[in-house]
Amino acid sequence: MQPQSLTITGPIKLRNFDPAYSAGLDKNATKAKTKKLTQQIGELQNLLYANSSHAVLVLFQGMDASGKDGAVRTLLEFVNPVGVEVANFKVPSDEERAHDYLWRVHKAVPRYGNIGVFNRSHYEAVVAERVLKLVTTKQCFQRYEQIVAWEQMLAENRIVLLKFFLHLSREEQAERLQERLENPKKHWKFSEGDLVVRKQWKAYAEAYEDAMNATSHPAARWNIVPADRNWYRDYVVAETVANAMESLKLKWPKAKTDLTKIRIT
Repeated sequence: MQPQSLTITGPIKLRNFDPAYSAGLDKNATKAKTKKLTQQIGELQNLLYANSSHAVLVLFQGMDASGKDGAVRTLLEFVNPVGVEVANFKVPSDEERAHDYLWRVHKAVPRYGNIGVFNRSHYEAVVAERVLKLVTTKQCFQRYEQIVAWEQMLAENRIVLLKFFLHLSREEQAERLQERLENPKKHWKFSEGDLVVRKQWKAYAEAYEDAMNATSHPAARWNIVPADRNWYRDYVVAETVANAMESLKLKWPKAKTDLTKIRIT
């Protein structure tokens, strides 16, 4: 059975999509399939790098503890680090606030031949900033249009943009945050700010729904990935990325000179 994610083509509500869904798949068998897919992604990245005609940008959004770091780690396990660019967007710096909200994001778009990863992204400007009331509703709707136009421009310039929302349940988030409190190896991950955000769960969910419904377009559809089970989350992401890279149908570039006349002495 193929992995199941919800690719948005019309209005949705997150409550209608099960964060614990796993398509009835076996955990161990699925993890083995994921490994094969990530190995395939490593091979496809070599083709991507050799051609340097396209770039692939994988974008992750989700509630705190939804597994963005883990998804990135699994996805890139067999990819040559030379061909990877990863950006983690946190609270804007003074320099970033002195520019438009897309400035810091655009300059992080990967060069041709590379896989880029956004751990959070420009969508913070219409989700977190909306919840924190740093932007008005009118500004949000203006930004939706600007984001779609910008992403369309990327697609027209041979950037394959894959957008994933890791859909975590509130109950599973509580367990993961509790583990950060109890496990000394995860203490560094815990932030009291996560508890503040957790109290605003409904507001964040609504902000995500509005943003995804407004910005899921043919050049860059949103994929909602069930995230309560890490192994299934990783499978869906890997399968989607592998298929997208395979669809580029890249071939090994031909030599620029006649190699038959070259002798190694």
